Amino acid sequence: MKSNAASSYTATWESVDQHPPAPEWFRDAKFGIYAHWGVFSVPAYDSEWYPRTMYDAGSKANLHHIATYGDPSAWPFHNFIDGATDKAGNHVEFAPKLKSAGGAFDPDEWAQLFVDAGARFAGPVAEHHDGFSMWDSRANEWNSVRKGPRLNLLQLFADAIRAKNLKLLVAMHHAYHFNGYFEHAPAQTDPSLRKLYGQLGPAAANQLWYDKLEEVVDLARPDIIYQDFKLDAVDETKSLEFLSYYFNQARSWGREVVTTYKDGYNSHCAVYDFERGGPDDLTEPYWLTDDSVSSSSWCYTAGIGYYTRQQILHSLIDRVSKNGTMLLNIAPMVDGSIPPAQKDILLGIGDYLGRFGESIYSTRAWTAYGEGPTKMGGGSFLEPKAGTAADIRFTRTKDNTILYATVLGRPGSSLTITTLAADRIDLSALTSVRLLGEPAELTVVQGASGLTVTLPSSMPSGSDAYVLKLTFAGQIPALRGH
Repeated sequence: MKSNAASSYTATWESVDQHPPAPEWFRDAKFGIYAHWGVFSVPAYDSEWYPRTMYDAGSKANLHHIATYGDPSAWPFHNFIDGATDKAGNHVEFAPKLKSAGGAFDPDEWAQLFVDAGARFAGPVAEHHDGFSMWDSRANEWNSVRKGPRLNLLQLFADAIRAKNLKLLVAMHHAYHFNGYFEHAPAQTDPSLRKLYGQLGPAAANQLWYDKLEEVVDLARPDIIYQDFKLDAVDETKSLEFLSYYFNQARSWGREVVTTYKDGYNSHCAVYDFERGGPDDLTEPYWLTDDSVSSSSWCYTAGIGYYTRQQILHSLIDRVSKNGTMLLNIAPMVDGSIPPAQKDILLGIGDYLGRFGESIYSTRAWTAYGEGPTKMGGGSFLEPKAGTAADIRFTRTKDNTILYATVLGRPGSSLTITTLAADRIDLSALTSVRLLGEPAELTVVQGASGLTVTLPSSMPSGSDAYVLKLTFAGQIPALRGH
């Protein structure tokens, strides 16, 4: 296994760029889960950007806030943290209670769901743009131990997830906190509120950004620190201090770690993340996409809509075929319960991976990612697409002796894989073709139009995709024209 290239890191790009961005375990994992759950889950309206948009005069959230709680000048965002009463007389506060204390929140149940979904890494959004820290922070008094639930949520998640032998991801979105998120909020005079609303001066704000990350590193020892956008607006010195600190701490733990970026870093030391998307073709270096079960919001909102299981699963298969990993977001309710519709999506993915995970986990992209009419990817902020029985995606074993061809639908009595046409690949070393999970060998004929596979009449039904396992004597032959 490739170890970190530097004996220790200093806060320079030359030094941190020696850090391998995507270790073997991360390339093997393929699928992770995280959760947008926090103070923004209290109003459960519009989106997780409610703390921002409630101050944007005339916006949907602003009008809802005035009608439900009052004018934001008199009923501010921090009321959701400290606790207050809405116009109907209801107490509102981000204060989930553990099941053991009579509530609905059970981090062990979350972790078991992640395992059942087939995730290999998982974790919380430990701080979103709103400046509320989900751990016992010394740097930020606006945290889940001093206020609200009075729980060290990050520690609870870290313990539960590691107990299930999953790698721990911690998502930090706080670069935008002081770089525009609260631009519509009124100026604060109280020093503590200035901190919450991102109104410290640049030097103090950048130091707070760093201090929060250092605390998260020391508390949770994450395997992955995911960072959202606006890293390009963070002081470069502080970014380099964070990267060198994290990488040096990981060396002391004897662990290979990952950090991600959408802007501000580079792919020498970190993994690039496509938000809700991915490339339209096989792409180097190894990459990540974050996507969500919902099209309408990253956090739970009343009336939230969901993508289909098939859309999400086919997107996962497509992204793996193009040299990527998918991080899927769920949207728990404010009390810490996960809606049944979201559980169903996750368990459906887990059922597929339980049967066909051999073609996903620990695989590598092949020379071609696939074929078929359904084009997926090509950037960010794209809706996941379900494929058809005419769409195929390829992966291979790391030793390059088995090729998996995943069909994104239920094919008929036969299937022709055009990529494997006689003028494109020599299949003389092909020793067997089987449906993954089925013992019978299948009859194949290679011709000018492709490799035609005759499928069994009793082919199993009910799957979102079917995997053909092509085993070779020795290496998979080279694909011509690539």
